[in-house]
Amino acid sequence: MGSRILTMKRQAAELGRIRTGYSRPNPDPSKGPIPVKSKTFVFTSHSREYIEQAATLYGGRAEQWTPQRQSIAQWRVISEAPELRAILPAGDPLSQSYEMWSGGGCARRCDGEIERLSGQSCICLARYGEDWHEQKPDKVCRPTSRVGVFLADMPDLGVWRLETKSYYAADVLAGGLDTVLQATEGRGMMPVRMWIEQRSAVRNGKTKQFQVVMVVPSLPKLRHALSGPISTAAALDPSTLDRPAIEAARPDYAAEARKCETVEAARAVWRRANRAGHVARDGSDPLSQELRQIADDIAKGVDTSTGVVGDGDQDDELLDGPDDDGVYDVEVLDDEPPIADAAGAWPAVAQPGGGGR
Repeated sequence: MGSRILTMKRQAAELGRIRTGYSRPNPDPSKGPIPVKSKTFVFTSHSREYIEQAATLYGGRAEQWTPQRQSIAQWRVISEAPELRAILPAGDPLSQSYEMWSGGGCARRCDGEIERLSGQSCICLARYGEDWHEQKPDKVCRPTSRVGVFLADMPDLGVWRLETKSYYAADVLAGGLDTVLQATEGRGMMPVRMWIEQRSAVRNGKTKQFQVVMVVPSLPKLRHALSGPISTAAALDPSTLDRPAIEAARPDYAAEARKCETVEAARAVWRRANRAGHVARDGSDPLSQELRQIADDIAKGVDTSTGVVGDGDQDDELLDGPDDDGVYDVEVLDDEPPIADAAGAWPAVAQPGGGGR
């Protein structure tokens, strides 16, 4: 039996990242790249195959690209998609922290109260007060939100990490994912719709433009989102939640009734069809009429499998002709009166010998 390292994180492979911005070269070579807010999602990955597939699905052109402060080239596509359909994995997929990065990597990572790398109290709060987030990004930590999602139409099994460093987007993203978690309790996957939304806010008399990533459950009806975890099949194709179940094949009731030897047995076939909802309760449907006729035939002594009256062997002898006196040896059967039925066992219109013919 295998064993695991108990302290090791267990997560799906990260195939690439989904971003809401990119950088373009600065005309002034002495300055760094210019950051650009994107109105569409940007996909980046070390795999050229993944990015080319993303370009096919979401538009844009695959290109080689080197992230800031890195030397290893990757691939990216600035897509034409302002909206994505994705699947959130089970558990809490959101990771948030205040971070400051430098050429040497992550210099600070804070939860708003404790800076985890040094163990100190929040450094930004101590230096700049409660409105520290209004300082320039190179002076304070930036709120960094990461969430891993599955893209069902992309190749291979793994997550694409959505990342945003917007202060305002962090709260909106957390609220949206909490709504999803309320529905699934973290116990199942959930299809979601994600889009980039442009917003504005007034701070200190100034209007600030920003964008947020909205994440909401993508289900046919609200009740589906509030009814608890859904199956993996439904997560892949939410429309199945609104489709009626495929009806099981109906038994051949008429064939079964023809094998019956008594009227009561034929009635039992109708009652079973009635319980299954395959006949009308008042017996006015074609199947009820057919079952009634079969019961009529049984009551008259007709072999319902052949349509022959009486004993089949006797009829075979009659085919040889009349006796010496020119008389056929045949028993004449008068029509029998309608057979009484227990109350409710067979609708009046469907009773053997009853009305509705």
